[in-house]
Amino acid sequence: MSQAFTKAMARNIFYGGSVFFFLLFLALTFDTHNAWPDRDNRAAINDSVSHGKALWEENNCVGCHSLLGEGAYFAPELGNAFQRLGGKDGIKGFIMSRPKDGIPGRRSMPQFDFSPEELDAIADFLEYVSGINTANWPPNIQG
Repeated sequence: MSQAFTKAMARNIFYGGSVFFFLLFLALTFDTHNAWPDRDNRAAINDSVSHGKALWEENNCVGCHSLLGEGAYFAPELGNAFQRLGGKDGIKGFIMSRPKDGIPGRRSMPQFDFSPEELDAIADFLEYVSGINTANWPPNIQG
């Protein structure tokens, strides 16, 4: 059974493998495209959520916090903050309770002096994020 490995055999293996993996790529792309709308919570996006996202970006919250695992790990994960802090009132209360000059000797979130409308928008954004199906990520509820 010692048959020589010829160029024709190598070419057939290459083309066959290429076609197989291209079809596998197409199947996975199609499956992901169809599964994504069920996981991303897009029905909950409104103007307040968009404004909260803009505030998140303008104030560089990702410079300290992570969101669904993306961002800095200096401060807690905020993908599950809506549940951990007890909803909109808990989020707004926590943000408003930050001292102006921080806590001496400790890392602390600064006081941003958000208006009530901005606080509502941030809370709405964090509520939206909490509704995204993350397949139980992060595993630690504490963030």
